[in-house]
Amino acid sequence: MLALRLFAKLTAYYVVVTAAVLLALSFFPNLRAFMPFGGVEALMSNPRTGIESMFAPNAVEVANLRETLYWLSITILGALLTALPSSWVYISVRSSKDYDQSLVDTIVVLPIVVTSIIIIVQNSLALAFSIAGIAAAVRFRNSLKSSGDALFILLAVGIGLSAGIGALELAIVMTVAFNYVFLILWMTDYGDRGDIKKHYMSHCEPHEEVAAPASEPTPS
Repeated sequence: MLALRLFAKLTAYYVVVTAAVLLALSFFPNLRAFMPFGGVEALMSNPRTGIESMFAPNAVEVANLRETLYWLSITILGALLTALPSSWVYISVRSSKDYDQSLVDTIVVLPIVVTSIIIIVQNSLALAFSIAGIAAAVRFRNSLKSSGDALFILLAVGIGLSAGIGALELAIVMTVAFNYVFLILWMTDYGDRGDIKKHYMSHCEPHEEVAAPASEPTPS
């Protein structure tokens, strides 16, 4: 079944990425200081009373340009690796009639953009309003075809926000839960009614191809 193959692919991906990160930390222990983790703990432990506390504290203290580039590279790569499996889920579950390739690219790229923006506006209210003004001036011509597509966009934004404030652990938990829950809903055909045509999700099993009728031999 297509759903079981996707389940195995997601599980293998998460196991391989986790093993690669643990292996890298075992060989390079100093990388731990540049990992974008711990933001959730900082957000929950610090009191947030003033307007300046609307933004998360700096995720890591860096001393020079090299350390800054290390942290930025690891953070953006982490956001990309976290968002990539969600694009596989969209590709698999979306019905072929309304499939949108541009949305797949958006799911992968949007977390990188949001991560970069959050890093820019951290602890700067003036920059935050400037970015909001620029975003308001941009007109988005493309409208989403369904509420399900909006869920994937919200997930991509959430991944970028989490990575930008140094809380990639939140993005990982969120995307793992999202992918597996979406996969389970797809596998079980949850909420389906036989008398209502399915619009969003494709069928779990691949459609059988109808053999083309054999052409009649031409008379010699």
